[in-house]
Amino acid sequence: MSDSTFLDWPFFDERHRTFARDLRRYAAAEAPLWERLIAHETVPVASATLARRFGQTGWLAHVVPAAFGGVHETLDVRTLCLAREILAYHDGLADFAFAMQGLGSGPISLFGSDALKAAYLPRVARGEAIAAFALSEPNAGSDVTAMTTTARRGADGGWRLDGEKTWISNGGIADFYTVFARYPEGGERAFAALVVTADAPGFAHQFPHGARRIARRFDVRGHSKDILTRLASSGSPERRKLNTAQDLRKLIGLCRRLCADRPAYSE
Repeated sequence: MSDSTFLDWPFFDERHRTFARDLRRYAAAEAPLWERLIAHETVPVASATLARRFGQTGWLAHVVPAAFGGVHETLDVRTLCLAREILAYHDGLADFAFAMQGLGSGPISLFGSDALKAAYLPRVARGEAIAAFALSEPNAGSDVTAMTTTARRGADGGWRLDGEKTWISNGGIADFYTVFARYPEGGERAFAALVVTADAPGFAHQFPHGARRIARRFDVRGHSKDILTRLASSGSPERRKLNTAQDLRKLIGLCRRLCADRPAYSE
């Protein structure tokens, strides 16, 4: 990989430098295997295989808190940024598989009850459960304020979700989905996040444009007892900062790879 002197910057400590060195060695050794996997399997199968492999080799322990099978007491943004940069440099789908485990389970880590964390996070860390993050909708995109999916309390104590999501990464292969919806009982700008398992009654999904795609459209109609949190607004500054930082490091990793490959393509 190209220049890594940024690891000497003061906001990285020795654990970050050790993590970066170890992950670089691992990624360099695994990259040929990833390339063969992606060449011979569909994208969904390859992505799920990569997620399981990251769990078996311990890397997914960095996307959940220590109390539930992780490495750090709380999610460490610097470690996640380094992981995304390094993996994106070697393979875009490897970065995707790692990042989606963190994104799909991140709301549980940050806002879930201990019971909800115990039910999902250890399996995420081991690569035994594939996570997905369901926010976007056909007529709203990722604009939270334009969402039409609703979450209402059911008479049985659970929650009823009614709506449609689309462009959901890991759609169709995920074991559970963190689904965002309007919460009418809480007011006009109240939102809720619920965890929906892939086998939930009323849950349906489809590939609208071809079987090799990993992002699916699905209808969420049914009941869930796993309420994650009720959000009073469309997102906290801390969450936006976390997502922006991770996306930035992924772009840096891709740019590093492009710069490294440029001489070969220019000859």
